[in-house]
Amino acid sequence: MQAEVMLKKTIDYLSGHLPGFAELIVKIVICALIYVIGKKLIAKLVRVVRAMLDKSHVSPGAATFVVSMLKIILYLTLILGIAMQFGLKESSVAALVASGGVAIGLALQGGLSNLAGGFLILLFQPFQIGDYILTQGQEGTVQKIEILYTTLHTVDNRKVIVPNGNLANNVIVNVTAADRRKLEITVGISYEDSIQTAKAVLQRLLTEHPLVLHDQEAQVFVAELGESSVVLGVRCWVKTDQYFPVLWQLNEQIKEAFDEAGIHIPYPQMDVHMNADKHSPASSARSDCVHEQVCMGLCDTYSFT
Repeated sequence: MQAEVMLKKTIDYLSGHLPGFAELIVKIVICALIYVIGKKLIAKLVRVVRAMLDKSHVSPGAATFVVSMLKIILYLTLILGIAMQFGLKESSVAALVASGGVAIGLALQGGLSNLAGGFLILLFQPFQIGDYILTQGQEGTVQKIEILYTTLHTVDNRKVIVPNGNLANNVIVNVTAADRRKLEITVGISYEDSIQTAKAVLQRLLTEHPLVLHDQEAQVFVAELGESSVVLGVRCWVKTDQYFPVLWQLNEQIKEAFDEAGIHIPYPQMDVHMNADKHSPASSARSDCVHEQVCMGLCDTYSFT
């Protein structure tokens, strides 16, 4: 008797709730299908938009930014569409978006600043992918420009991720914006050496160097009369991607050419005055030791009193 009662209650329960379970399962299956199909459609649409941007010769940074924004918008639309399958109404969605937007805006002020910075970078294009920039003590080649961050690749193979908000609000030096750069070198010569001879040596090096651009005049001049040297300046133009090789080569060639011409490059010297008793054995020993070091060239020039 009890078994019949339990069986009847079970049948009544299933008959009352089974349609709801079945409806829920159907909704879950439909939402899963919507997500799978929507994900594939989003991927295909993103590829099409990316191809269109590439054909229209849009800068790589701008194309990456637009594609990223498009993916975010499409995925948010897909999620809201799935939520509406579970009975979420349009009015509720609007209220949820409004309240959620305020909450997210307060919680992600830095993120919104980076987003706005990304828009400014896209609009004004102070740099593009492949440019070498300096900002906030960081420098490197721009590798990626995304919605919130810009990625730099340094010369020592490091990855530096800079928030777009910081880039938009600080000074940016774009080293490779132009196809040529002015190279400047200063070198000091002794006051006893001939200025004209040194200038002629420097001018010859600039004229003979194959990577120095000769469509603009190279300059060699007296930059300063320093405390211990006459400072000569050198200015010439080189291609941007050859700036550092030319700088290093000229530094080496200037030293070698000055040595051949007998021109001296002064360096700091130090005088040590020892006031101890000259007749003291200890003083004599110290003087001999220091004199020996000077003769061997192991330290700077010393004088004794």
